[in-house]
Amino acid sequence: MPVVKLEQDENGELILPLTDPIFQDLGWDVGDVIEWVDNGDGSWSMVKQVKTKLVMVETVSSFKIRYVVEIPEDAPEELAHDYVLNSNDPKEFSQKHISEEISGSRTITKKQYIKIFDEDNEYLKDWPEDAKLEGLLNKWNTDEVK
Repeated sequence: MPVVKLEQDENGELILPLTDPIFQDLGWDVGDVIEWVDNGDGSWSMVKQVKTKLVMVETVSSFKIRYVVEIPEDAPEELAHDYVLNSNDPKEFSQKHISEEISGSRTITKKQYIKIFDEDNEYLKDWPEDAKLEGLLNKWNTDEVK
């Protein structure tokens, strides 16, 4: 990584001399967003922010759920099936997550993110937009990708 020292012009103003070869070495282009990072030792680093996009990944989760239903001794087991499927609130005996499968994905805009957020999370509709973007957005991190 190149090290560049500040220079002073004839008016005493500080200048950071970034030349085309430095830009080329760093892979920077005009219009890139560069972040200043304090190294904590009196020096600073400049890091190009990675351009990102929003990708909505939709999944389907499978669970094994057990219910125990007490029915008349001479009744067929299907009566218990009907109870579990048609009862308003059957009590779960146990639950175990089996798998999660990706059913699809697509690139979305920030506007689409907010619209879908509000539709899927109606109880959070009153959150400010920045909280919606920070609250449930997964930020890609190279350390987490295997």
